[in-house]
Amino acid sequence: MWAFTFEQILQKMYHSCRSLFIRYYLMLIPMSIILQSCLGSIAAFYVLKSIKASVLGMLLLSVPVFACMLYNAAVLAQLNKHLVFNLLLVSLAVNTTIILFFLEP
Repeated sequence: MWAFTFEQILQKMYHSCRSLFIRYYLMLIPMSIILQSCLGSIAAFYVLKSIKASVLGMLLLSVPVFACMLYNAAVLAQLNKHLVFNLLLVSLAVNTTIILFFLEP
């Protein structure tokens, strides 16, 4: 009987996605930049919509901007492909979390 834990399934998905990303790196870079930039702009929109002009709002606005800039800088600096993939996941996770946190019912 094949009994996999949730962690094993996540780890297998991570490794398969990472190997796919590394194999098709040059084709996936433009698409991933567009994806994470659009997601980052949506996160910035919800932060600006929810919290008006305040110091806290500007600090929260800097989080999705920093996450997107970190990924874009890693791609432009031609860093290790494993690191670029991990930064893409971090950027997508941070921006998705911000969107879900500030999403109004």
